[in-house]
Amino acid sequence: MLFTTDKQTLEDLNIFGKHGGNALFNIYNRCITRGGASIMEEMFRYPLSDERAINQRIGIIKYFAASEKEFPFNATHFDAAETYLNNTDERTRLSSGDQTLTRKLGNMIAVDVETQIIHKGVQAVTEILKTVGGFVATLHTPFYQAEKEAVVDMVSEPGLLPVLNSSIRLSQPDMVQFDTLLRFRYRDSIRKLLRHIYFLDVYMAVAKVAVAHNFVFPEAMSNSNYLVKLNGVYHPQVKNAVPNTIHISPEGNVIFLTGANMAGKSTFMKSLSIALYTAHMGFPVAAKQMEFVVLDGIYTTINLPDNLGMGASHFYAEVLRVKKIAHELSQNKKLFIVFDELFRGTNVKDAYEATIAITTAFASRKNSLFVISTHIIEAGEVLKERCANVRFLYLPTRMNGSQPVYTYTLEEGITNDRHGMIIISNEGILNILEAGLKQRSVV
Repeated sequence: MLFTTDKQTLEDLNIFGKHGGNALFNIYNRCITRGGASIMEEMFRYPLSDERAINQRIGIIKYFAASEKEFPFNATHFDAAETYLNNTDERTRLSSGDQTLTRKLGNMIAVDVETQIIHKGVQAVTEILKTVGGFVATLHTPFYQAEKEAVVDMVSEPGLLPVLNSSIRLSQPDMVQFDTLLRFRYRDSIRKLLRHIYFLDVYMAVAKVAVAHNFVFPEAMSNSNYLVKLNGVYHPQVKNAVPNTIHISPEGNVIFLTGANMAGKSTFMKSLSIALYTAHMGFPVAAKQMEFVVLDGIYTTINLPDNLGMGASHFYAEVLRVKKIAHELSQNKKLFIVFDELFRGTNVKDAYEATIAITTAFASRKNSLFVISTHIIEAGEVLKERCANVRFLYLPTRMNGSQPVYTYTLEEGITNDRHGMIIISNEGILNILEAGLKQRSVV
């Protein structure tokens, strides 16, 4: 089964960023080649849902993080190679036969430019072939063994021996022979080989990120007492982020999260979601330790917009979102679901009743994980009586005089912290409005 997610989740977690700036992708993307960056984007768009594949990728990246090996290729060679291999026109094949003087004079500029591109391409692919075999021979980890054997098989092709045994400076006959071999006879194999190298670029880039940021390598589990076990998880894009520890078991797979405004609920939910998302990619995560049971998908609802194109209110957009999640759950998928302030778009009474009803329905799905934040703490009291597998957590606020102080650290229970009016008062909003009225009355 494929791992599933959607655009809303990608935007909530800032996977790519609306304008590509402060995106999660950019934290990990230290690829040297364009091909590597493209493959990394594929990995971000399509996480894994297979335990073996996840742990294999984790093992490869972990190996490179420990080995501190450097990517041995010249990045410019890959641009030249791609341009070269994209030219499949047989008429451009290098020939040992000399051109007529008329053709030389009539097409000198075009022929020269095209020939230069082909020559650069032949040289680039030749250098890549000579480098890759020796490099993969130095890689000794069982996690990369299958890919290593595939690369070795490709570069051991007897027909490529003239290329591998060539001198540094290629003669014109070499160019003609190698062009036929590389661009026409073995083009598909060369492309597959380049893709293997691009994967190496990704592995080594992510390994460097793991070391630089002190990220931890997660472990995908088939059998565990916990659905997810996270120690010291934090948001990788928040400066001086406060870490949290959370262990979610099947007996408490629904988290009912409360806390005052600005207490850190949204940031915590994003931190947890990002950790699970990147772990399913087989990437290191922003935490001290992580174990998890592999899921079939992640869906978050944190920054849900109104759908003005449909003429839908925020509440109706929430209803449609819940309906979509219900449909996904009805297919017996193991999912991680997040709702930040569920049903904030309607009145308190409807929100209270809907929160209880939907959370109760979610609680019947014991193989999935749910985090639901709300300000409607009264719903929590009802859920305590109805659902044994709902766990109640909150992010506290401590008052220092009239100033709220946030710990950003999870605690067990439900909080009735409500400091909205204190924040409004501290900002002097009412005073500003009153001063404006006085000025108008004077005028």
